[in-house]
Amino acid sequence: MKFLLIAFVRFYQAALSPYLPNSCRYTPTCSQYMIEAVQKHGPLKGGWMGLKRFARCHPWGGHGHDPVP
Repeated sequence: MKFLLIAFVRFYQAALSPYLPNSCRYTPTCSQYMIEAVQKHGPLKGGWMGLKRFARCHPWGGHGHDPVP
């Protein structure tokens, strides 16, 4: 399951992300955060952490450096 989540994010980074405007508010980017969280915390907790981070990425959300805990 870990491999599938990371493969899905890598596919997004390679196939879809280049055609979307660069609007990331955080470093690392949300997709890179998801990969790091899944690698560090496993597919369930890391996936949940990545989804929460993605949900915070909006104009009224935060910004800046936000590493995986």
